[in-house]
Amino acid sequence: MIDATDGFYVRRLAPADIELMLALNRLFGEAFGEVETYTAHPPRGAYLHRLLGTPEFVALVAMERGEVIGGLVAYELVKFEQERSEFYVYDLAVREDRRRRGVATALTEAVRQIAAANAAETVFIQADRGDEPAIALYSKLGRREDVINFDIPALPSR
Repeated sequence: MIDATDGFYVRRLAPADIELMLALNRLFGEAFGEVETYTAHPPRGAYLHRLLGTPEFVALVAMERGEVIGGLVAYELVKFEQERSEFYVYDLAVREDRRRRGVATALTEAVRQIAAANAAETVFIQADRGDEPAIALYSKLGRREDVINFDIPALPSR
C-alpha cells in the first residue's frame, strides 16, 4: 500500500478483492465512456479470484474514504529473448471529480515499484491521439515512442 499526500492511498488488489475489482471496472467504463463494455457481462467471482491471484496481473486502486477513485491494470510480459520482463499498463483512469490531484501519478509510481521488484526493465503505456492530459502525464514520466497499433480479430473457433 502506498499512502499519498492528498487523502488517498494506492493498493494492489488481492484475490479476495472481487467487489473492488468490479468497482474498478465500473470506474473504467464511466471514465472511458464504455460502461456497457466494462459492466454488461461482469466476470464471475471465481474468475476474478483466480485472475487477482496471478502474479503477472496487477490491479491497483486509489482509495479515498472507502471509495475507488482511480485505478490501473497492468500485465507483466515475460520476454523470450532475454531473462527479463516488461509491464504493460492496459487501463488507467481516475474519476473525473478526483483528477489533477496526483492520483494517476501515484498509480503509475506504484506499478513502477512493482515492476522494479520483479526486475522488469520498463513499464509501457499507450495514449490515444487527442488525449492531451494523458500524453502530458506520460511525457513527464518517460520517453515517447510513435507506434501504430492494429486490432486483429481472433479466428472463429471451428
